Amino acid sequence: MAAERLPFRHFAERSVLGFLAVVAAGLGFGTLLLLVRYHWSPLLHVDQSVANGLNRAVSAHPAAVQVATAISHLGGRGTLIPLVVLAVVALLIRRQFRLAIYLTVTGIGALILDPSLKTLVGRVRPVVADPVAHGQGNSFPSGHALGSMVVYGMLALVFLAVVRHRWRGWFVGLAALIVALIGLSRIALGVHFVSDVLAGWMLGAAWISVTAYAFRVWRREAGLPTPSPAEGLEPEADIAPAPSEGRVLPHPWAKGTEILVGWVLTFGLLYVVGYLLTHVIPSGPDNAVPRWLQTFRTPSLDHLSWLGSKAGDTHAILAISLVFCPLALAFWRQWRPVLFVVLTMVGEITLFLCSAAAVDRPRPPVAQLDGHMPTSSFPSGHIAATICVWAAIAIVVTGRVRHWWRWVFVGLAVVMPTVVALSRMYRGEHHPTDALGAALLAACWISVLYWTVLREGHDVEPAARGRIAAPVDRRVGQTTGS
Repeated sequence: MAAERLPFRHFAERSVLGFLAVVAAGLGFGTLLLLVRYHWSPLLHVDQSVANGLNRAVSAHPAAVQVATAISHLGGRGTLIPLVVLAVVALLIRRQFRLAIYLTVTGIGALILDPSLKTLVGRVRPVVADPVAHGQGNSFPSGHALGSMVVYGMLALVFLAVVRHRWRGWFVGLAALIVALIGLSRIALGVHFVSDVLAGWMLGAAWISVTAYAFRVWRREAGLPTPSPAEGLEPEADIAPAPSEGRVLPHPWAKGTEILVGWVLTFGLLYVVGYLLTHVIPSGPDNAVPRWLQTFRTPSLDHLSWLGSKAGDTHAILAISLVFCPLALAFWRQWRPVLFVVLTMVGEITLFLCSAAAVDRPRPPVAQLDGHMPTSSFPSGHIAATICVWAAIAIVVTGRVRHWWRWVFVGLAVVMPTVVALSRMYRGEHHPTDALGAALLAACWISVLYWTVLREGHDVEPAARGRIAAPVDRRVGQTTGS
């Protein structure tokens, strides 16, 4: 009898502790709300003292400001909203509709709570002696602290089930560390008081606790067992990245050697071509194209060329890669396409930096609209990155998709580099041969990775590929139709 009561007792203890934690978070937030709303002097004094002290400590060190700003961006809407949307889309691809609804509802709730409470309280931002950052809107509670607590917390609850048991503590600890650093960065930048951040954390913890409990009730009403919080929200959900994939690369040391040799040969070819363009081949015809394009400059075309150039900068290429890789993993349940894209971009940036430093070709002798650039002209990094990312995506998609829309990615692999190349030459940053150098870099490097990495994955059975690689139904051990 005692053994039969033990699971019930553990469940009751966990329920009571969870309830008390939610109540404590709610009461803590309510207390801070009242103290701030009615201007309790001791709290205001502590808030202002901490804000002044951190401002003096951080503002004197530009590197500290940059680090705090970078960490703060992890809690901004520009990061959190795309992160949630990407997770929801990946769950929908895996047909995990209940988890997708949970993320959507919880995220929308946080979006509503933040501006509503800021308008209700109406607290102004800290005023410090040496401002290093500026925040928009009111101060209480911190939207970054609230949003990061909700987003990283709910993502940890959803994806905890795919983490091995021995790593789950580290996984949750990493999410907690990110949330803590974001909150501290907001205080260090002088855009929030300590009480703003504490209130954001407490409100965020209470909100995800309430929605997680509602999710458990939903499962119970659907006749599903109620798992331990340590198992995640839905342990049986089919969200493992690649459940049936074996080794990503057979003979990894041999493959690594082949990739390294390909990198060295590609660099050598780029250096030889760059040396010829810089020291042997006359540059007159090469300079004529940027000069000719300069004659068409107007404010409207300047803006369009800026947009085209931004489509190939580091932020845009990184964003495209970060969106495509998780979706590819959700579709095809293989790490090999992701590895192919990641190695393509890592090789591109290293080849570009090394060859640009070795060749050291000057920019075209025209007025550059982007001002002084830190790297030399050959090869074009913007064009090379654009070719690599879109060509890699097109190769992955066309090799695994049989629908007509796969040709859209082939079109993007042609159109996007063309737009970026014209924009960069129009803005006076590159010669035509710099674009050809970028194309040479992309062609050689992608060929190396295709034969060493991606080609190994083309021996899958046709029945397992279908129109798009059909997801595996682990309950019956067969593939389902697409």
